Amino acid sequence: MLTIRDVRKSFQENEVLKGVSIEVEKGDVVVILGPSGSGKTTLLRSINFLERADSGTLDWEDIHLDLKHASRKDVALIRKKTAFVFQNYNLFKNKTALENVMEGLTVARKVPKKEAEKIAKEALDKVGLSERYDYYPSQLSGGQQQRVGIARAVAVNPDIILFDEPTSALDPELVGEVLNVIKTLAKEGTTMIVVTHEIKFAQEVANKVVFMDGGFVVEEGSANEIFNHPKEERTQQFLRRILPDYDYAI
Repeated sequence: MLTIRDVRKSFQENEVLKGVSIEVEKGDVVVILGPSGSGKTTLLRSINFLERADSGTLDWEDIHLDLKHASRKDVALIRKKTAFVFQNYNLFKNKTALENVMEGLTVARKVPKKEAEKIAKEALDKVGLSERYDYYPSQLSGGQQQRVGIARAVAVNPDIILFDEPTSALDPELVGEVLNVIKTLAKEGTTMIVVTHEIKFAQEVANKVVFMDGGFVVEEGSANEIFNHPKEERTQQFLRRILPDYDYAI
């Protein structure tokens, strides 16, 4: 479905991505793990052209793009196939939950207002916010705001949803409500790439795990392979640090 090859990206002298390649099949839930600064978010943003990669290619069905030289038309095409869920919600503060979800439909996809409202309500219902259509972001908890962000992504019916650490800005007691929504989407067969530090969640929902460090893909495989039988010492070190009971022997 989607193949990213040899993506490189530098910010001034700092090379953040050093030739990263990943593949995503329809229905995959790909979880990208790694320490801070490993390039996870930059990779995700490069797929959606929120960052322009210095080099690399993207293949999506019959589309082949050079990531550095993709035209505005190419970028628009990829963005119509994807939806991005941000760490910090990125909601319009002066718009209600319903209006925030409708925005991407009416503005970017030119859906008629009445139809957009119906789709937006269905998306908000899906994430458990049927009683919050007319609430502004300031009236919603962090978890509710992030669920509006997920509803906004779901509403445009993308081929892939990209999640950039969707729970990192939340208080611990609000994390579960957001992860439960993502788990539901996974069970429904939604194709997703998720950058997260939530290891238990990754173990439950990922069918493919990519471990990154220092701008490289260190190791990738099924959730069982990565969490129970990691081959690389660096992967094992990472898991020992974040899983107190982890006892894999090198």
